[in-house]
Amino acid sequence: MSSSTFILLLLSFQLFSSISQAVVPASQTFTYVNEGDFGDYIVEYDANYRALPPFNNPFQLCFYNTTPNAFTLALRMGTVRSESLMRWVWEANRGNPVRENATLTFGTDGNLVLADADGRVVWQTNTANKGVVGFQVLPTGNMVLHDGKGNYLWQSFDSPTDTLLVGQTLRAGGPNKLVSRLSEVSNVDGPYNTDEGFLYYLTFEYFTTNPTSSSNRNMALSRYNNTLSYLRLGIDGNLRFYTYNPNVQGVAWELVYTFLDRDSMEGECQLPGRCGNFGLCEDSQCVACPTPNGLSGWSKDCDVKKVASCKASDFGYYKLGGVDHFMIKYTRGDQTKQSDCESKCTKDCKCMGYFYHTDNSRCWIAYDLKTLTRVGNSTHLAYIKTPNK
Repeated sequence: MSSSTFILLLLSFQLFSSISQAVVPASQTFTYVNEGDFGDYIVEYDANYRALPPFNNPFQLCFYNTTPNAFTLALRMGTVRSESLMRWVWEANRGNPVRENATLTFGTDGNLVLADADGRVVWQTNTANKGVVGFQVLPTGNMVLHDGKGNYLWQSFDSPTDTLLVGQTLRAGGPNKLVSRLSEVSNVDGPYNTDEGFLYYLTFEYFTTNPTSSSNRNMALSRYNNTLSYLRLGIDGNLRFYTYNPNVQGVAWELVYTFLDRDSMEGECQLPGRCGNFGLCEDSQCVACPTPNGLSGWSKDCDVKKVASCKASDFGYYKLGGVDHFMIKYTRGDQTKQSDCESKCTKDCKCMGYFYHTDNSRCWIAYDLKTLTRVGNSTHLAYIKTPNK
């Protein structure tokens, strides 16, 4: 064995040895049990909650639930001295709830583990024996596990749900999307997600694919210090930016910016649920219900006729001209012949219709229709499945 190889092996051994010997001091370990009385203050989604000791004003770790005995481990933003709503800005186990007497444990091996009452591991940081020596909730709302030099070996900023705090990013090769919550009651993933953007110093960068472009949107400045702010992908699919002033007793939250509203470049017609299950939107207004016999007056009850059969002989399509689906602006679609586009939808039982641009031969398959947008271009067509009987 050469001397250089020996030195390399020695260095590798010393590095492994130093990591394996790094342990969390016993005084810094903890086990918190989901039990006891609920908190007294108003929180988002009208939830019940139990606050845990990890705290850094205005962020606190909690168990909360919106349905009986189905708890989420989450970070709350807001203070008890304010009468304003306290909001959930990070969640560990959305869609995989724990029950009463679940535990959150931080052991000497440096792993943070959420386990249900029966011991089933629901969520963990996977940092056992990787050099973790401490746990912190930072003033930014980032919850971190760090080594002896202060390097983050795990951080909550790398696993967002529907919310970004100031300084938190979405990026290729890392945390790359936000996913909406289904409803205020049901804490599972909703139908909307957004990716490849970042929030930093009140700037939001986003990308569209039709036409291909990118943009930096400078959000309006608020009356408050913007350090305590967040961007939320809401239940309705809209992006909203809120900022918080912990010194205000009443209205501590300010809605600073809404991505899709009547005054924005995109308008409210880009919101999938703006006009219900199947409405036509123009200039942010719901103007009609598309039917096989043409357009009728809009109502909240307008809907598409359901196709119950997968047999091509049992359904057909009706055509709408000068309309787009909400997905078209933000997805590229496939370049193909219209006959192939229709064939793809026909063979797919879940396809509810297809959208086709004859000017550039682009095809979009729709699995959810919701709001359609009226456009001035007659080459933008929609073909909606409808039963023959």
